[in-house]
Amino acid sequence: MKTLKLGLVGIMLVFAVASQAQVAVTVNIGAPPMWGPVGYSGVQYYYLPDVQAYYDVPASMFIYQSGGIWIHRTYLPTRYRNYDLYSGYKVVLRDYHGHTPYNHYKEHKVKYVKGYRGPAQMNIGNKPDHNYSNPPNQGKSNKYKSSGKSEKRNNGKNSGNGNNHGEGNSKKK
Repeated sequence: MKTLKLGLVGIMLVFAVASQAQVAVTVNIGAPPMWGPVGYSGVQYYYLPDVQAYYDVPASMFIYQSGGIWIHRTYLPTRYRNYDLYSGYKVVLRDYHGHTPYNHYKEHKVKYVKGYRGPAQMNIGNKPDHNYSNPPNQGKSNKYKSSGKSEKRNNGKNSGNGNNHGEGNSKKK
C-alpha cells in the first residue's frame, strides 16, 4: 500500500512538472512604445516637448495637464489628435525614477521648448503605413489618432505601436 501511494505521488509529480513546462507566458508590461527612441529600454519616462506632456513607459500612459492638474491617460488630449509621435522628439528622462516627473515640469519646459530637437533619434519601430482605399478625414486615416476616450490597450502591451496615441501630422499650437 505504501508503495502504491508513493508511486501515485510520483506520477502526479511528473504530470505537474510536465504541465508547467508546457505553459509559457510572455507579458511585455512596460515595453517601450514603437514610436519610442531606440536604445532606452530601461527608462521610465519620456518628455514630449511639442505637447508638453510626459509618457510613462511602464504604465503605457501619457501624463499631461488639464485644468491645472496632471492627469494620466492612455491617449493625448484631443487638441493633439494630429500630433505625430513618430516624428516628434522624445526627451528621455534617464536620471528620474520617481512617480511625478511633472514636479520638474518648469525646468523641462524651459530647457526643452516646443520644437526642441536634440541629437537625432531613431524609433524602435517603423511608422505605420496609412494607405487606405476610403480614408476618413479628407484622406488622413484616424486609425492612429487620439480618440479622446480611455481605451484598454492590447496592441502589443503593448508593443506601444502608437495606436490611440494621437499619431498623424504634426500640428503646433
